[in-house]
Amino acid sequence: MKGHLFMAGAFALGIAAFSASASAQDYPKDTVTLITHSSVGGGSDVFLRELSKYLSSALGANVIVENVTGGSGANALARLASAPADGSIFYATTPTFIYTSLLSNPEATYKDLEPVVNVFTDPEVIYTAADSPYDSLQAVIDHAKAERGTWGAANPASLERQLLERLKTAAGAENAAIVTHEGGGDMMINVLNGTLDVGVGEVQEVKSQLEAKQIRVLATFSDEKLETLPDVPTVKSLGYDVVARKFRGIAGPKGLPADVIAAWEKAIPEVLDNPEYKAAYTASDLRPDFIPHAEYGPFIQSFAAETEAFLKQSGVIK
Repeated sequence: MKGHLFMAGAFALGIAAFSASASAQDYPKDTVTLITHSSVGGGSDVFLRELSKYLSSALGANVIVENVTGGSGANALARLASAPADGSIFYATTPTFIYTSLLSNPEATYKDLEPVVNVFTDPEVIYTAADSPYDSLQAVIDHAKAERGTWGAANPASLERQLLERLKTAAGAENAAIVTHEGGGDMMINVLNGTLDVGVGEVQEVKSQLEAKQIRVLATFSDEKLETLPDVPTVKSLGYDVVARKFRGIAGPKGLPADVIAAWEKAIPEVLDNPEYKAAYTASDLRPDFIPHAEYGPFIQSFAAETEAFLKQSGVIK
């Protein structure tokens, strides 16, 4: 009898092992590469590296992150557009890939990629060095009006740059010079050393400097105050109607197989429900905003149309 029990137990364990193995092999590729246009420490880089910690088990594949910088995202777009549509490589979507497509003439544009799913909405904040003379956003604006002022954005073609351009116009601070960088890490250095009066970035991106009390957040571009920064006003509440919705999602090469898309649609909600990950992204004020494949493409098209209309209206493009 004991022998039968042993054999039954061994058989059950074998079935369990086979099931786990089969589950891990459901995804068509052993390794998935996630590409970002951000430098190490930038918003998309942090987003992908945190996501990858939990995505591997949910997707059933090894997940690695690769930084393809340069061209304000154009190099990364070109890399994805020419990659095989087999589920092995994806790109971190943010408004930057829309702005890069509209503001320059890149080899590939957002139209050459396949939006897969959205993951988060990421609040943008405006911050200064902890030892800077600016104790409020109004102080920064007053300085820009009286003298010149230097404001930092992560990329030449980015939502952050457009937010600062809109703030300049709304505040009448046309003297402010907006200095762009190839990544959030470089911009942070220039804020900390006083070269820039302020910088713009996501809470997740500046979290470590905020916790180390190296910077102070002056305002947020969100529509409401952030739970983790209850004393920080919104830009809109200060009298400047500038609000941003920064999406964070995933896109791949055109022509992705249905089973690959289905795997992502299953994995992302599972990852977002992971208690450990939820605690981490909630602490960074990332807001879960899952949009499935069928809706994500139209969302991207709508965002691009609105962005293009704004850029034409403001005279940035013709």
